Amino acid sequence: MFKVTILQTNVSWANPDENVKNVQRLFDETAGSDLYVLPEMWATGFATTPHDIAENEDSIALNWMRQMAVKHSCAISGSLLIRTADESYHNRHYFVTPDDTYYYDKHHLFTYGHEDEYITAGTDHIVATWQGHRFLLLTCYDLRFPLWARYGRAGEYDAIIVVANWPEKRQQAWRVLTRARAVENQCYLIGANRVGDDQYCHYLGESLVCDSQGETILICEANKEEAKTVSLDFSSLDSIRSRFRVLDDRD
Repeated sequence: MFKVTILQTNVSWANPDENVKNVQRLFDETAGSDLYVLPEMWATGFATTPHDIAENEDSIALNWMRQMAVKHSCAISGSLLIRTADESYHNRHYFVTPDDTYYYDKHHLFTYGHEDEYITAGTDHIVATWQGHRFLLLTCYDLRFPLWARYGRAGEYDAIIVVANWPEKRQQAWRVLTRARAVENQCYLIGANRVGDDQYCHYLGESLVCDSQGETILICEANKEEAKTVSLDFSSLDSIRSRFRVLDDRD
């Protein structure tokens, strides 16, 4: 069995040092998992004007992810607001293992919130591999676009990881779309959402893991900062896919 822990955090605005300390506390409460998943922009909060907030590629948050992955022989996933050497900004979803650092730049920028005005969109699908299992990386608004996540077109994978700052006012969409992406792609879906408030929104959380049938097998409590763990049976997923061959008939 493969152990996944979601770290559903409240995020201190533009304060990576404080957010790393907070995540470390939750991490220490749940040592022993194979994969830890954090929300979108977990070190800063969701910032669409990144100039004084973005970290560079040698950020304190990314270095923490790398150190913990090596120390605990685990993978850690979550997005950061990154300024690259060419002075461009990216909402970059990292998947860090003891030996590799994968990253996915968010493709669907949230134009309603003006994310597209300063952030550079990614163009490539990224499937990270850890302990023989394959994870498609998505970020928040990407969840609304099923063709981008489509199994086969996006690559072959066993689970989707969605990291998010998904506000309470659109919480029903979060509940529906997470299950839909799991069912239509016959995969696990791991969704990490934040809690708390920023200057724009209130965030309810309800981070979750659901299986290929859309059944919820883990859900974090609303409005509560917490870490929760579940075990995934990838051999069971393989059996379901081989018996009920929906993916063979996909468009």
